[in-house]
Amino acid sequence: MLRPAYHRHGRLVPRRWYPSGVPRRPARILAMPLTVKDVDRFEALRPRLEAIAYRMLGSAAEAEDAVQETFLRWQAADAGQIEVLEAWLTKVLTNLCLNLLASARARRETYVGQWLPEPLLEGDAMLGPADTAEQRESVSYAVLTLMERLSPHERAVYVLREAFDCPHREVAGILGITEAASQQLLHRARKHLADGRTRAVIDGAAARRIVEEFLAAATTGRTEPLVRLLTADAFSVGDGGGQVPARTKPFRGALAVATFIRGLFKPARSKRALVGGSPGIHVTTANGGPAVVAVVDGRVVGVMCLEVTAEGIAAFRNQANPDKLDRATGLWAATDHGEPLFHAF
Repeated sequence: MLRPAYHRHGRLVPRRWYPSGVPRRPARILAMPLTVKDVDRFEALRPRLEAIAYRMLGSAAEAEDAVQETFLRWQAADAGQIEVLEAWLTKVLTNLCLNLLASARARRETYVGQWLPEPLLEGDAMLGPADTAEQRESVSYAVLTLMERLSPHERAVYVLREAFDCPHREVAGILGITEAASQQLLHRARKHLADGRTRAVIDGAAARRIVEEFLAAATTGRTEPLVRLLTADAFSVGDGGGQVPARTKPFRGALAVATFIRGLFKPARSKRALVGGSPGIHVTTANGGPAVVAVVDGRVVGVMCLEVTAEGIAAFRNQANPDKLDRATGLWAATDHGEPLFHAF
């Protein structure tokens, strides 16, 4: 069944399918008429809700669906029983995301190859607040990937507390736990994430210079210049979703990663056929960190998120699954990025 959605002026229109794991609501929820004021109230809160859902799920598409389902739950609710709309919506959305996370774990057991989050390019409103270091870190591609190690409740507490500064009392109310339990979950979440990150990243300008140096080295066809830019324990992992060839296990170690990168940028007719042409290579940011974007005829065909530290490039997380690049393509088409540094393949 197509899930309903609403137009800006309250007209109901069909949109995407419900994702697996989101409970479907009965048709009666459409009975309450929408007013422009109702829609505007919800739209004012949408950016915050989408930013929460994206951090919880690592998927912009699923985040949109969860927010839409939250709207439908509000539409069906007794408005007289809702004291603070933002708090009520946050609670409903968070619990929907917890349900989605539980079903997502089962789906990822059968996922083809490595699973990586859906990247968000610079300027995407779903990135949410970025005023503090905690807020920026909570949406970084590295941390989103590491959050897969967390239990659903650990992830919820981490997102609400670190990214949105919700007090433990409010988090406890949302999750139906005690304040002490919320504090303990946050402590465990921080520890799990810290165990996966052993180095501090460097500032954006310095990182961009290293990325540009990396791209120059990648096009030489030689391994040695690349090795010098990597940390000894560097790794590279890719997500092709079974649609684009991607290694099922990460490359580990500077030499192995450099050899892979050299081959990745080596010209080949088969590569051009796979993506539909010779990609233009751009340096930009994704999820607040340095990224390399490959574009063919306005279509984003790959996003490489780099973790750049003072010791060198420590990680490459490469998203090539077409299903996770639609949003990036839409945003890319809406902004001017100038000429690419070069064309690959």
